[in-house]
Amino acid sequence: MKHTISVIVENRPGVLSRVSGLFSRRGFNIESLAVGVTEDPNFSRMTIVVEGDEQDLEQITKQLYKLIDTLKIFDLPAEKSIASELVLIKVAANDKTRPEITQIVEIFHARIVDVAEGSVTIELTGETAKVEGAIKLLTKFGIKELVRTGKIALLRDSVA
Repeated sequence: MKHTISVIVENRPGVLSRVSGLFSRRGFNIESLAVGVTEDPNFSRMTIVVEGDEQDLEQITKQLYKLIDTLKIFDLPAEKSIASELVLIKVAANDKTRPEITQIVEIFHARIVDVAEGSVTIELTGETAKVEGAIKLLTKFGIKELVRTGKIALLRDSVA
């Protein structure tokens, strides 16, 4: 089972290295990792997606709390959180395929951020399933390059 966890850490050099090293030493593969400063520049938020059962999640949480830079850890179940990721996709395009690519972009509420003679670059944000769906449809045109941010997520305020 995939778990999304949010870790609030002190915004200092080496914290990311210590957190990723912890996962590596314990044999857990990080499937997605996004890190950025929070509303307070002294702290960063790490959103980490990892595969494992409840026992694995408990072990990860205990190990993260042992790191002196860790302040808070939140489990972010899909039904209680808002999640999104960003992807930039450079797709091969010509005069014949551009209209169909543009239609796919509109359907997914994405946007074309660059147009070249032989390609278009698309920016898309949304849940992982939406990103995967767009990638699947664009693959037939030939994906030249692709970069993803990884999942970012927050707990909903309306969670009861």
